[in-house]
Amino acid sequence: MPDESTVMMSEADIVALSTRALIAHGASPAQADALARGIAAAEAEGLRSHGLMYLDIYCAHLDCGKVIGSAVPKVLRPTPAVVRVDAGSGFAHAAILAGQKDMIEAARSQGIATLNIYNSYNCGVLGYHTGAIAAQGFVVLGFTNAPASIAPWGAKKPVVGTNPWSLAVPDGKGGSAFVIDQSASVVAKSEVMKRAKTGEALAPGWAFDADGKPTTDSAAALKGTMMPSGGYKGVGSAILVEVMAACLSGATPGIEASSFGTNAGGPPKTGQCFIAINPDATSGGDFAGRLATVLTALTVEEGARLPGAKKAAARMASKRDGIPVDRALYDAAVGLAGAKA
Repeated sequence: MPDESTVMMSEADIVALSTRALIAHGASPAQADALARGIAAAEAEGLRSHGLMYLDIYCAHLDCGKVIGSAVPKVLRPTPAVVRVDAGSGFAHAAILAGQKDMIEAARSQGIATLNIYNSYNCGVLGYHTGAIAAQGFVVLGFTNAPASIAPWGAKKPVVGTNPWSLAVPDGKGGSAFVIDQSASVVAKSEVMKRAKTGEALAPGWAFDADGKPTTDSAAALKGTMMPSGGYKGVGSAILVEVMAACLSGATPGIEASSFGTNAGGPPKTGQCFIAINPDATSGGDFAGRLATVLTALTVEEGARLPGAKKAAARMASKRDGIPVDRALYDAAVGLAGAKA
């Protein structure tokens, strides 16, 4: 139950507050609205580290020029099945939206299409974007690279980012049957940043310190590297994403990108890659039936749940009951909304 330390908000409330804060610090209405909706969606799914907690960093990066708040994404069509968007060092959310319609139209006509974003920034929750595309009837793969924070297996120096990838599958009813969204590290780096702010210890197995030794000290972890998920297999996953989101998209590799978490350096200019596949074109017309067989097998055993089920349940609860926001975080957001850039 909420108490005096909690403020209950709706997604619309969070969108409005976040939009005001971002505009106050120099974002255009289009840039601010696109990002604010991503922030609100993260809060609704219980992903606090990607929600309002990140708003002060977004505003600080607008203030210092790490993000260009006035950027207008430029959409390019090099081939019928390829859409490229120059984000102009603006927020990734606006750039993804700018190219999404063309990619969907191309996937319908060509059977498959890609959307490649460059000169971009942190896209927040990757599954937020893949889920929105899947809701329009496509199987979607998404990749986003990040500043280096994972070392090659057996080394200490970070070379690739936590580099999430996502798979979203349509349910045929205007939504997603499931969404997989996972990073190459055991946890997202934002979870370490969140704990570093309060001095909270990390769970064992999350990170290494600068000497390459496992640590539960959040401050030491920020000076070291993230633990790859599944050992060397996590490094392989990060490299896969680096090729898709940076190399194929014409974006900055993580080893050369400035940090998402500090004001140092200029715009990171990282990238995203989305591949939308028309299941009707590839499956012979029985995608839904085959998918139903897989979903039944995945959920028949008691206690089993599909990827993303916990987030989906949180989203439904948030819509029904509202979203509890820590009052200190709410007050900070209000302060940002009233500040002058």
